[in-house]
Amino acid sequence: MKIDPIIIIAGEPNSIFLEIFFKIFKKNKFKSPIILICSKNNIISQMNFFKYKFKINELEINNIKLFNLDNKYLNVIDVNFNQKKTFEKISAKSNNYINRSFEIAIKLIKSNISKKIINGPISKKTFLNDEFPGITEYLGSKFKVKNTAMLIFNEKLSVCPITTHTSIFDVSKKISKRKIIDNVKLIYNFYKKIFNIDPIIAVTGLNPHCESKTNEEKNIIIPAIKSLSKSNIRVLGPFSADTIFLKENRKKYDVIIGMYHDQVLAPMKTLFEYDAINITLGLPFIRISPDHGPNENMLGQNKSNSLSLYKALKFLDKR
Repeated sequence: MKIDPIIIIAGEPNSIFLEIFFKIFKKNKFKSPIILICSKNNIISQMNFFKYKFKINELEINNIKLFNLDNKYLNVIDVNFNQKKTFEKISAKSNNYINRSFEIAIKLIKSNISKKIINGPISKKTFLNDEFPGITEYLGSKFKVKNTAMLIFNEKLSVCPITTHTSIFDVSKKISKRKIIDNVKLIYNFYKKIFNIDPIIAVTGLNPHCESKTNEEKNIIIPAIKSLSKSNIRVLGPFSADTIFLKENRKKYDVIIGMYHDQVLAPMKTLFEYDAINITLGLPFIRISPDHGPNENMLGQNKSNSLSLYKALKFLDKR
């Protein structure tokens, strides 16, 4: 049986990604071959810095032989990127490198090499600017997919924000009945396909205690929930966001959907810290990113937590 390799885009070269990847690669075995899209120079520099001695198997993008791949080596597609120091400040000079890395991964997906992708942390401020709110939307544009959702996944509880990296000032303008319905259906289909279960989904209101003069609950959220209930999807709400995450409440649900990023990600990270992964729903492949950023302040300290990346690899390794 063919086992799809896990394609990893290392992302921002001046991040903690390779540090935590080396820790995991040294201590764990995966049945899926791993293909790392990264600067070979960057790998060698950081291996020397952290005192690792992995052997590199350099791959040619147009001649990847899956039957020859294993994890005795670092299987690397080299994306040229040179810098004088092992670590530098994050800046826009890595943008072309990151974009080329994604282009290579997209080519591998479209060539049916794999449908399993992990991307390392990327600075949204320098790489995306104002063109896309996040990598979710960036990848959606590459595959002409408009309907995507961000699922922060843990086996005990997952969350999904209807708006992602959006200013609080703009949230009420960007939520809609259609967006809530689309996100719930993506989540429902994901849980049915991957876990063969009908998830129980809770939806929060937008406003404190689900009350306000603008009444987004009455005009947008409740109509969306009623529409979804007619499709036999188990979705309930709206619930007040300040109580839905209480222990006796949250254990009733598989997924809690919120109206904006921090409404659900702040309690999620408080509960599970690094024991969660970011899965993009709606793409023609499974895309995961570890649930943390570049962590520029901890570069070179060898103290960063590798749990989220490990969970991402284990999740894809089972599929």
